[in-house]
Amino acid sequence: MNSPILYNTEKAFALKSNSELFQTKLMYRIMNYAWLTKILTKLVNFSLKLGLPVKHLIKNTVFKQFCGGETINESKIVISKLYGINVKSILDYSVEGASTDENFTNTLNETLKIIQTAHNNPSIPYTCIKLTGFVDTKLLEKVSSNRELSAIEQQEWRNLKNRLTTLFDAAQKYNVPVFIDAEETWIQPAIDKLAEEFMVNYNRNNHVVLTTLQMYRNDRLPYLKKLIKFARFHQIKLGIKLVRGAYLEKENERAKKLNYPSPINSTKVITDSEFDTAVKLCLDNIDIIMLCAGTHNEISTLLLLNEMKKRNLTNNHPNIFFSQLYGMSDNITMNLGAREYNVTKYVPYGPVESVIPYLTRRAQENSGIAGQMSRELKMILQEQNRRDKLKLLK
Repeated sequence: MNSPILYNTEKAFALKSNSELFQTKLMYRIMNYAWLTKILTKLVNFSLKLGLPVKHLIKNTVFKQFCGGETINESKIVISKLYGINVKSILDYSVEGASTDENFTNTLNETLKIIQTAHNNPSIPYTCIKLTGFVDTKLLEKVSSNRELSAIEQQEWRNLKNRLTTLFDAAQKYNVPVFIDAEETWIQPAIDKLAEEFMVNYNRNNHVVLTTLQMYRNDRLPYLKKLIKFARFHQIKLGIKLVRGAYLEKENERAKKLNYPSPINSTKVITDSEFDTAVKLCLDNIDIIMLCAGTHNEISTLLLLNEMKKRNLTNNHPNIFFSQLYGMSDNITMNLGAREYNVTKYVPYGPVESVIPYLTRRAQENSGIAGQMSRELKMILQEQNRRDKLKLLK
């Protein structure tokens, strides 16, 4: 669906020079080939383990495409450029795989810095966290399965709650909403439980604690309805980020291995339908809900635009945000920004070697999205052609 609203390539690539556009084209062409992407990601990981001097190469190619920088200060350059064309940013410290108290404290401190940076800063309207950055995944899994915790685990659970209390106290003080990202189904019940508990504690007057629903799950639409009743019963604000989902293969493989029904919708058509139904449901309750539609899907984006129009909701309605990952679907982000919609780029940052798992997922996901890269490439080629024609006219 090539809507002129989303496919103005001049606006989509307004921040890219000719050389940057060319470099982006090369990366997307590589990611078009799943086998080549797998080889290169293995090669990168192998090179880093051996201590080979590849960091500079990574930083100036795939890292530059998908990350804001290695620090908050480095990322401010990207944030400023985006805000110059009315696109806001979600700063996220994307270091993964850490599982010690020292690492958890470091993640907390870094997130507190993000909140302080976002305070009274219109270019950073909110931030997000993964709870696996604050506590060991095994503990989340044990709580999710309602198993009894040891004395040490009970203390770890209290430590997690203390970290989150410190975080949300700061979020409330500086008026910066925090989305809790969704993760795998076997740890999500614990995440949902914590999100609900902290929403009741902090969301009386403002959207402080917000949650995320992966709509490829077959139980999330009923859960959204339950959350709305929960919020109205407790008379609190409700923050909802809707995404399709990020762990499809892992979820299906685990369900098959452990012989239980897959928690994932049987077809993409069902997921698309439930995502769109959830969007409408959130708009029906926009008096209490802050909605973030995290999608790279043009059809769902257009549906939300049309639903807002039907309901006479302004383009810059304070409770409605669109969001895409930095480095992807610029046609959606930049064109919405040009029309004064609240749109954000998810801008991850962190040391190059620590962000490799995030970059690997981006490359693998892009290789797996049917038609996604070809659409991106088609728009880049259209923009290059447009620029070439302008040169000839000068």
